[in-house]
Amino acid sequence: MTKINILIVSVLLTFLSVNSLKAQSNKNTEPIIPRLVVVLSVDQMRTDYLTRYWNKFQPGGFKRLMNEGAVFSNAHLDLHVQKISTGTATLFTGVYPAAHGIVNDSWYDRLKRKEINCIADDYFITVGSDSKDGERSAAKLLSPTIGDLMKINTRNKSKVFSVAMNDVSAVLSAGHAADGAYWFDSQNGNMISSSYYVDIFPEWVRQFNEKGFAKIYTQRDWTTLLPINSYEESLPDNYVLEKGYYDKWNTFPYDLKKIKEKAISYKFLKTTPHGNTIVKDFAVNLIHAEKLGSDEFPDFLAVTFTSMDYENSSFGPVSVEMQDTYLRLDQDIASLMEFLDKMFGRGNTLVVLTSTCSSTYPANYLKEEFNMPIGTFSPESAVALLKSFLNITYGQGDYIEVVGDQQLYFNRELLEKKNISPEDIQTKTANFINQFEGVKIALPSSSFAQGDYAKGQLAVIANSFNFKRSGDVLYQLEDGWQPVYKFQRTIYNDNSNIPFIMHGSSVKRVKVSTKIMGEDMVPTILEILNMAIPHHCAGSIREEVLWKE
Repeated sequence: MTKINILIVSVLLTFLSVNSLKAQSNKNTEPIIPRLVVVLSVDQMRTDYLTRYWNKFQPGGFKRLMNEGAVFSNAHLDLHVQKISTGTATLFTGVYPAAHGIVNDSWYDRLKRKEINCIADDYFITVGSDSKDGERSAAKLLSPTIGDLMKINTRNKSKVFSVAMNDVSAVLSAGHAADGAYWFDSQNGNMISSSYYVDIFPEWVRQFNEKGFAKIYTQRDWTTLLPINSYEESLPDNYVLEKGYYDKWNTFPYDLKKIKEKAISYKFLKTTPHGNTIVKDFAVNLIHAEKLGSDEFPDFLAVTFTSMDYENSSFGPVSVEMQDTYLRLDQDIASLMEFLDKMFGRGNTLVVLTSTCSSTYPANYLKEEFNMPIGTFSPESAVALLKSFLNITYGQGDYIEVVGDQQLYFNRELLEKKNISPEDIQTKTANFINQFEGVKIALPSSSFAQGDYAKGQLAVIANSFNFKRSGDVLYQLEDGWQPVYKFQRTIYNDNSNIPFIMHGSSVKRVKVSTKIMGEDMVPTILEILNMAIPHHCAGSIREEVLWKE
């Protein structure tokens, strides 16, 4: 072999060797199993907040998650009743309400003949307070959460916790076997739990509560983080359609002490950025005190933030108040991410950013500002007309026992007494409701036992229908239409699009635009943890973000 040939071969071998090393450095040959999984869920978070406020975010919060993570821009939670309760249960179990049973915040129990709350449970007592805000459990959740599955897979070695301002978020994200679930007691401003999870109140939680953060924050005004004239991404602060606190306070700055006096509790803190800061600080203390991520068994922490909570509709998705909430939440997330870096090393935790429920633009805003062909639907007026129709059809009687969110429950005893076929009255009622403007479709529950609604728009109702808990007739409104009530607050959403980002060295840095479902979170995390995925999971493993040889 000539010297020239030897030189050429040598160069080629060197080239191949270098490229081989590069190839190996660009992929993980062994799966990286994070010691801690942290799911950051922001209630009622719209995906467009990430792009709308992008220029105002700092580098270490939302921008870091977006720039360094696996970003799913087309993630959805398709549910018949889209609420924090149904969304949390679906996201953290990986199955639909038809299986996990949380069909609404509450439903009518035919055996007990009363409406029951999805987490209320007076068998258990409050731990950390004298109030009844801790009489909660996950007993009505019929499926295991991801935390439950992690404990089963590790023979109870994994530690599982949750923290939130709201009890529903904390309980349904923690599941049945969690080591602790904590939420905000609006009566005294402390973080509390239930005897369902905690026998003896931890000393570190007592010390956290002694700092009195709720009282401290209510002594401060809520002012904008930036000069108010720089909030160009939002409507004017005095926008005419904003109701504001108690229909009177709708412009910055907010005197929180005055609002506290009006509220007679600390509940309103859930609607301010201070509530998110309390949750963040509590999560940091929890990780320290409970020594999460300190051994070879992966641990789990669900952290739920809020987007103005129950005052969301009073200000709206395009308000200065909403923007300021997210700019301050961005700081809280950046602080939490920095803490995780110091504790476990940069990228060594798996952090998931998502939401259990999005939010909808108010119908009057879309109609007034953009001339959209939408409106409001009055369930009370519709039911009044329906009762007249049923009395004419079947004779006098109180046929409707309970009116729930987008569903009706009939008086089964009366139907039996009058020898009325449930299928007949369900079908006639559904046909009657279908005639109302604003109703997309109404379905009799009897049809779910006969028809196949696994595909198309009917699948949303079918997947949410639970034979023991759902109503006799279920309906959906047309896109953009919203229900209005005379004497109760409207809590309604028809936007299924949620943010979904996975961040950490165990996932690729990639953008995914194909449609995925919120139920995919559970099987994907279990795959990353190298744990068995139960057959009942409705979601799929998102292979495009995983390191594969």
